[in-house]
Amino acid sequence: MTRNLVFALISATCRHGIAPEPPTASPAGAHGDRHASPFRRWLLRRFAAAREPHATTPADHDLQAATVWLTARDGRRLHGWFVPAGTDGRASAALVMHGWGANASMMLPLARPLHEAGHAVLLLDARGHGASDDIDFMSLPRFADDVASGLDWLGARSDVDPARLSLIGHSVGAAAVLLEASRRPRAQAVISLSAFAHPQGMMRRYLAAMGIPWRPFGALITGHVQRVIGARFDDIAPLATLPKVRCPVLLAHGVHDSTVPISEAHRLVAARPGTALISLDAEHDLGTALPQARAALVAFLATSA
Repeated sequence: MTRNLVFALISATCRHGIAPEPPTASPAGAHGDRHASPFRRWLLRRFAAAREPHATTPADHDLQAATVWLTARDGRRLHGWFVPAGTDGRASAALVMHGWGANASMMLPLARPLHEAGHAVLLLDARGHGASDDIDFMSLPRFADDVASGLDWLGARSDVDPARLSLIGHSVGAAAVLLEASRRPRAQAVISLSAFAHPQGMMRRYLAAMGIPWRPFGALITGHVQRVIGARFDDIAPLATLPKVRCPVLLAHGVHDSTVPISEAHRLVAARPGTALISLDAEHDLGTALPQARAALVAFLATSA
């Protein structure tokens, strides 16, 4: 079944009131490819990450931070905030990555406890998010590449100990830090917040919310998405990457998470027995629940990074 035929079938489904109408055209230059097929343009529009402005700054959290600009793998600029440890000599450092459609400001509640524990902190905006440069589309592998760029930047600093780096990510950012940690053993600790077990589960929930039936469209759409991002879901899924991570990993997950059910965290623990899991009284966004986990997170890094 060709991609254009899939698009036509989805369009027919939409006209019968089952799913939102896919666009028939994209504005010139939208998502970087005016010559793409209608199906590809529809996918890029549907799965595009919303760009949210920064709601707060480090100053709002009584943190002294420098605005920094890093270079991504493709030459685009990555915006970040760097909070120095404020100690003599080289300090441990934590790189913090937000989730899909979020930005660095949403991760700021983590920065103060990390800073008070003696860590330098780098909070990054992934490409297409926050104040970082735009891009045609984002994906889990591209999030992981931005994490890698952040690690490169931290490792080159004279005030950071490259042997004491940790990674913290939320949602897609959590899957990204696990993916990067599985590729190169540069981090001494990883904290995964609200990670999903497999991208296909997220796709199933997302398509269901759009009113698009999994059969016959789900497998066709996910197959095309994998071709677009250049990676197989089975290879980049946390279920596959977590067991390859050599350093200690801590999972934290909200028991009321309706975006990624906590059962997915239990699947991850089963994939890597011995991985610690903290269950929090929270939804997918753990911001309000982080104070109750602060001691555990800091203690984990103290014994690992």
